[in-house]
Amino acid sequence: MAVSDAPTGGLASAGRPARAFTQGFTWVRLIAALWVVFCHSAPLSGESIMYPGWSFVPAHMGLTAFFVLSGYQIAGSWTSDPSIGRFAFKRLLRILPPLIVMSMIAALVVGPLVTTWPLGYYFNASQTWGYVLNNATVMNLQHLLPGVFDHNPYPWSVNGSIWTLPIELVGYVIVLILGVTSVIKRWPFVTVLLLIVVVAVDRRVNALPDSDSPSWLQLNLGSSAQFLVAFVIGVVLYAYRGRIPLSPTAAVAAFLLQLAINDTQIGAFLTTVTIAYAALVLAVRWPRRLAVRNKDWISCSYGVYLYGFLIQQVLAYLGIVDKWAMAFLAMPLAYAIGLASWHLVEKPTMRLRSVVRKPATPRPVPVPVVREVVQAT
Repeated sequence: MAVSDAPTGGLASAGRPARAFTQGFTWVRLIAALWVVFCHSAPLSGESIMYPGWSFVPAHMGLTAFFVLSGYQIAGSWTSDPSIGRFAFKRLLRILPPLIVMSMIAALVVGPLVTTWPLGYYFNASQTWGYVLNNATVMNLQHLLPGVFDHNPYPWSVNGSIWTLPIELVGYVIVLILGVTSVIKRWPFVTVLLLIVVVAVDRRVNALPDSDSPSWLQLNLGSSAQFLVAFVIGVVLYAYRGRIPLSPTAAVAAFLLQLAINDTQIGAFLTTVTIAYAALVLAVRWPRRLAVRNKDWISCSYGVYLYGFLIQQVLAYLGIVDKWAMAFLAMPLAYAIGLASWHLVEKPTMRLRSVVRKPATPRPVPVPVVREVVQAT
């Protein structure tokens, strides 16, 4: 999952007003979050996948959209305020407080209600408190709680959605390195070289048997590389904004080509590129007539993503085993709780950014014009 409140940059090249442009990113992230919840309904209710005939994981469409938008916007965030301290503080402030609150709710509210362990043992278990502490590090995620959802169709994670957050954090580090070295601004071709390297790693790992796929910081390296490809595509498109066109016609043509070659090796390789490009085009070219007056109603994508999986696990615990029923129930619940997260956690904590706000550029002091009086001698 990609989360961003960053400025989007490149408005002039997009040829659209700032408000409509920004809302496109917000809308696409919300749609992607709800799509992920929808797609999770099948495995969490005991079925293999939402659409068995598809040759790729449907939820990956939403994740790819998240990561390409994040790469584009986070690159813009650094460019608008190139400060290591402020960049790091704003990124952690955006990602950590909602994650910690969700982990506390899962461990200290949901867990005691559904655990098969006696409550005394549950609260004395290091794993219970470790769920909050380990998840707060982002890079050392914990997925299980004692006796929680053990008998669900998917017992391997209390909240499986959080597995993408370390990848997002790695993306932030990539942008930080590219920004500090002035690559994005002065040598954008280096971002293309980085994309080639990430794609090469992705292809190499995907060529390995599943049993031999290496892991990195508790993450499957293949999945990490796949979504970092989308993230770096976003960085490249930001670095070359105005020079690489974001064309709806090109996006539709790429999608049609993808449908024609999807079952080939080339098609499998191009899936991430096609979805990433289309998602960014949709965000940039979002119709102005769909803009809303109050963005708070559409700014809850991170909360929707964070709580969707947990909500679905609770529904499965309550006996919802039909994927369509789970989707019908989980999506509005995820939206409602995501909206609460936005108003009660995310928006208030984001106000703390003012602590490290970028200093205002001082206005030049007008120099008075001194008229020289030349006296005739």
